[in-house]
Order: sequence, then C-alpha cells, then structure tokens
Amino acid sequence: MRSFGKITIGELVDRIAANYPGNDALVYPDRGLRYSYKQFLQVCDRIAKGLMKLGVEKGESVAIWATNVPEWVITQFGSPRMGAVLVTVNTNYKVFELEYLLRQSDSTTLIMIEGTKSSNYIDMIYELCPELKECAPGQLKSERLPFLKNIILISEKQYPGMFTWEEVMKMGEEVTDEELAARRATLEPDDVINMMYTSGTTGFPKGVMLTHHNLIANGCGLAECMNIGPEDRLCIPVPFFHCFGCVLGTMSCVVSGTTMVPVEVFDARKVLEAVEKERCTAVHGVPTMFIVELELMEKEKFDTSTLRTGIMAGSPCPIEVMKKVVNIMGAKEIVITYGQTEASPGITNTRTDDPLELRVSTVGRALPGVEVKIVNPETGVEVPPGEQGEICARGYNIMKGYYKMPEATAAAIDGDGWLHTGDLGVMDENGYCKITGRLKDMIIRGGENIYPREIEEFLYTHPAVKDVQVVGVPSTKYGEEVMAFIQLRKDRTATQEEIRSFCEGKIARYKIPRYVAFIDSYPITTSGKIQKYKLREMAIEMLGLQDTAEIETA
Repeated sequence: MRSFGKITIGELVDRIAANYPGNDALVYPDRGLRYSYKQFLQVCDRIAKGLMKLGVEKGESVAIWATNVPEWVITQFGSPRMGAVLVTVNTNYKVFELEYLLRQSDSTTLIMIEGTKSSNYIDMIYELCPELKECAPGQLKSERLPFLKNIILISEKQYPGMFTWEEVMKMGEEVTDEELAARRATLEPDDVINMMYTSGTTGFPKGVMLTHHNLIANGCGLAECMNIGPEDRLCIPVPFFHCFGCVLGTMSCVVSGTTMVPVEVFDARKVLEAVEKERCTAVHGVPTMFIVELELMEKEKFDTSTLRTGIMAGSPCPIEVMKKVVNIMGAKEIVITYGQTEASPGITNTRTDDPLELRVSTVGRALPGVEVKIVNPETGVEVPPGEQGEICARGYNIMKGYYKMPEATAAAIDGDGWLHTGDLGVMDENGYCKITGRLKDMIIRGGENIYPREIEEFLYTHPAVKDVQVVGVPSTKYGEEVMAFIQLRKDRTATQEEIRSFCEGKIARYKIPRYVAFIDSYPITTSGKIQKYKLREMAIEMLGLQDTAEIETA
C-alpha cells in the first residue's frame, strides 16, 4: 500500500508539490485555468492565511456550499493547512436543510456561490439571515444561526454583509509565513478536519467527523486500486460535496500527484469534451452518468481512447453499463468502490487486474488496511462464506464519530471498533463481496442517498397529512425513485400535485416524491410495526414496475 505514514493534509500538499512541482494539479478546460502543483500549494496557502485573518481558529467549522468550482478544491486543501474543519454542503439543499446543517455543525464561516440553475443561494441566505443586509462583512449576528459570522461569496459582485473570495485572499497577505507555520505546528494527523453530513433512518442528518489520516489513507488505498500516478489525469464530474468527489476524486489525485480535471456541474457533453481535450486516463461517475454519456456517444463521436480506469460507484452498477464503459469508452481497468461516508468512504474495491466478471458482479474486496466481515444481524456472529449478513468494517478509515451525537455514534460503531453499515451482503472465500440488500430503509437515487425518515418528517408538516411512509421503487434510469404512501386526516383532501408542490423549494428536488399514493391503512406486523418491504411490493404492482424490479435484482 502506498503510504505517507501519518501526516496532515498540509504536509501531504507540501510533499506532492516538492515531488511534482511542474505537474498539472488542477485543470478547468473551459475556464482556461491550469495550476501546477507548485502553484496549487501557493494558492492553498493564500486561502489558509485569509481564513486566519478573518479570525478562524483551529477546529472551527467552515462550510462550503458550491458546485465543483476551483475555489472548492482550493478550500479543501487550503483550510486544513490552518486547522479549520471543512463542512460540505449539498448543492441541492434548500433553506430548511441549510439552516439545520449550519446550526448543527456550529459553522462560523460559509463560503458559497451565488446559486445554481434551480436555486438562488443569495435569496436563501438572506431569508435565513436577514441581518446580513444591515451588517458589515464579518459582523453578522444572526438570530437563527448564532455561530455564523462570515459569509464569503465566490463572485466578483458585492452583496451586503458578505466578503468576496478575492477580498479574503487579499486579506491573507497580512498574515506571515511564520504565523501560518506556527498554526500548522499545532495540527495532528488525528485531528478532525472534515465533516460530511449523512442522514439516518431515525431522523435528521448527522455530521460525520473525519480526520487528516482517515482521508489521506483512504485516498491512498483508492489510488492504489485504480493504479493511478503522476502521469494520470482524472476527470471528476461527481459533486465535491459528496465523498465520491472529494475523496475518491480529488484526494486520490493529490496523494498520487495525479491531475484533477473537474466538471463544474454534470453534463455528459462537458465530461466527454474534457476527457478528449485533456487526454484524461480516468473518469468517475455513478451509473446514471455513464448511461447518459454512452447515449451521447451513440449519436456523436468523442475520442475517449486515452481512458484506462476510474471508479463507478454510488449505486448498484448494471452489468451491461459496465461492459459498455469498458468496450465503448475504453476504460478497460475501471473499478467499483463500495463504502459509506462513515468509512471515509471506501471499504471494498475491485482491482484493475481483476477479471471483468469479478468487476461487474462484486464490489471487490477490502481496501488495504481495512478489515471486512459479514455478521448475522440478530446475533452479531460472523457468518461463513456465501451466507448473507450485515457488512461490518474496521480500520484506519472509520470516522471519529458523529458530531455532538454520542448515542448515534455508539449505535453505529461497536465496542470492538466495527462499523455496522446497515447493508446486507455475502462474501466469497476470496474476500470478494456482493451487496444483496439493506437493513436500513435508505433509498439511492442516481447516487444520492435519500433517507425516508427525513422526507416523512417534512411531509408530516402538511396540514392534510395524518401519516406518511416513504419507500424506494425501482427505476431503470436512476436505480430508485421516491414514493410516498400518505394517510390523510379525516375530512381533508389533497392531490399528488399538491403534495409535490408543497415540497418545492423546501426540500432538495431529488428528495421530492416522484410518486404519491393515498392509502387508508399500512401493512403491519403482529407487533404493529409497518412493513415497508410490503409497501414497496404494493408500489411495484401499482406502478407496473415488475419488469424493472426484475432487472434490478437480476
């Protein structure tokens, strides 16, 4: 296993910049932006100093709410140089979700863009913090978010109460190299440096605390499985706010001296153009992304002959899609990763030299330095090869815990350090795993984890809703779609469209139920527990999705 020993992310960037100073580190073909590793180190130091000048202390939470813009990567590798904890914000979040995350994480600083095609972030932050319109930048005193002081906008435009990115970079010039070095000397590899939010079946999202060592070592293991190095160029169209983007993507590049070629917002044409223009040797994506890219390649010609590897992950990988990525796109050594945020995230991986059959039918074997076992969910006893049970993992990659949630942490990680994933699987005698189902109710739509409880809690606030149960139903395009089964209050009515409209602008679009059914009662066990698997079966029947369900389980 390639290894740096235990170091901080700041030390990692120093070493890679010293080893490969002239290599391309970060390239945005459409922006004409190109940083060598030497230049990347310099710009990371500038934002580190800027944050120090703002008064951000070691261990403070700095949230980032942006698409895959250059400033995201610079913050990811710059903020750890001065000890701030980077909190990643889903770009699909609306006000309800953003307020919860900023409050729960105790974020003092928010770095953000103006918005996306479907969301105006400026309007949302002013709705959350109307005080911004009246205060000087850095002087926010928010009633709803008492910790939040600084808003840094990635834009040349000036808005009341906000700094621009360039202003903060300029402020950093007042901080000396010696001051930054003194701060860095206080940092340890086991310090928490990143917090990503993942939901649970029992309520709101939880902040997963990950350390320098968690992230660097996982990046090393993933890079080894792809066999990437300084001569490789990885196209990254998956979102940075997700561990797929910022660990399987950027971190695995930096530990290897590999070039990062991000795509700001997924667009199949831009991905294929970036691969062609930059001669990328690797590309990441969830199955849905590869499906759309392959559809475009049927209509138009793109030169993807330089592709060799990359990672397909985020949801179950259809065998036919995998074969087309190998045969049509040319990524003959593409691999599959399985994991979850709590594991930094990689747990198992196929290898570039695994036979294609293993790479399409399994999620691989344990990453170097990680232990994996399958246990009986009832007894916790390890089961023999070929028998289904819950997948558990242990090793350097397991999170420090959920922020301010000790009980949830204890429920996820047992006394022997094993993370209980909630996923069901089988392992063969060679250690290769297959995912067979979930103990949890989680829905995976196009690579996005959706937790029914979160949507249920929101729909309970609708005045006509008496009870609601949310399940996932099969979809050939997205893997799964969201369906809500609703019991209405006596003498109240509602339509499917009214329910969906109620969600618009309040919860992220991908969480809004595609299907809504009104129902008088739920299937229950003798002890009164609702049987969600029976609701799913009813949904498949109701929607005529039997063929799709068969494809999913084939």
